[in-house]
Amino acid sequence: MNQFTFEGREKSVLIGGMILGLVCLVLSFFIDGSPHASEIHSRFWTNFLHNAVFFTGIAFVSLFAICAAISAYAGWYAVIKRIWEAYSLFLIVGLVMMTVIVIGVWGHFHHLYHWAGEGVTTVGSETYDAVIAGKSGFLNPTFYTVATIGFLSVFYFLFAVPIRRMSISEDKAGTADYAIHRKIKVYAAAFLPIAAFSSCALIWLWMMSIEPHWYSTMYAWYTTASWFVSALALTLLTIIYLKSRGFLVDVTDEHIHDLGKLLFAFSVFWTYLWFSQFMLIWYANVGEETTYFKTRRDEYPVLFFGNLIMNFGLPFLILMRNDTKRKFGTVGFAAALVLFGHWWDFFYMIKPGVIKELSHAEGAHGALPSVAGFDYPHLLELGIFIGFLSLFFYFVFNQLTKATLRPAGDPYYAESIHHHS
Repeated sequence: MNQFTFEGREKSVLIGGMILGLVCLVLSFFIDGSPHASEIHSRFWTNFLHNAVFFTGIAFVSLFAICAAISAYAGWYAVIKRIWEAYSLFLIVGLVMMTVIVIGVWGHFHHLYHWAGEGVTTVGSETYDAVIAGKSGFLNPTFYTVATIGFLSVFYFLFAVPIRRMSISEDKAGTADYAIHRKIKVYAAAFLPIAAFSSCALIWLWMMSIEPHWYSTMYAWYTTASWFVSALALTLLTIIYLKSRGFLVDVTDEHIHDLGKLLFAFSVFWTYLWFSQFMLIWYANVGEETTYFKTRRDEYPVLFFGNLIMNFGLPFLILMRNDTKRKFGTVGFAAALVLFGHWWDFFYMIKPGVIKELSHAEGAHGALPSVAGFDYPHLLELGIFIGFLSLFFYFVFNQLTKATLRPAGDPYYAESIHHHS
């Protein structure tokens, strides 16, 4: 079976998940205990930003993985490349979602970013902040808008769409067409440096600038690693589901094993970045740097330690044995755990910072208040996650119907189906 069919039952389940997510998102607009809840609805906006950034990032790193594999003359991934292509096209949905955040910045509909507040960079204003004013050349609504809409548009329209179109045209050619593949390689090689530099700016703007007085040179690496591990986990879950329906017959235990190894390896790599960032800040003991980890460790221990347990401890123990990476049940459980764990990681990066900035804006000092939906994911947050995940899969499954799952025209496809690790 090479042509995926998006059945009515699948559509019904995913639409139900999206409705659940929408209901929970709307409820979070009204059920909000954060400071100034009636004015800025921080629970709603942080939930929206959290999930928009998480799934947009998965789309981005999927495109990056395709381009990296093409540039490295990799062949093993060809049997699953249709999945990553479908993921990458979700960038258009991410563009729409992040445009909503942009509109909120200009309209002051939310207070996700303290630097966007009125008077923050105006000398003499009651809210003037010298530190933020010094960063205003980067942290300002205009640059946020241009970078967000501009970079995402470039990723989608200039790279994701053409690469997908040329990939499909290879199949229509009937045989492995190296002329088309050479064109794809040009796009892939161009995308990698552009994406590497521009994605850092997006990560700093979307997430790190939530706490504008704090910064880390490792933050972009850390966030991208979290995105990539999430994409690997989602890829494994997608493959397992498609194979359960009789698709992807050319995907063997060897491919699952390699994806399992990547999931294991990059979970360790993510932990290395987590520890490196933490250790350097702890060792230097500079107050303006330690505030990030001290806040999370002392005020949000469930988030702090849960992050390490779900994203390092459990995956390490489960995937350490070689044979577990070939068992669908075990690797599927690990993938589901890691996907949720890194969604938790983004919650950990976003939520405490917003509450801290709102509390400081009120002049509060000492321990931060415990606020539902910010201390750890509550039922509404879990429902919203299900909704966004359903939206992602609905979009991806629609894309999978538009091309054969077997890219027989790819020059490396024969190598891929005979792959042995």
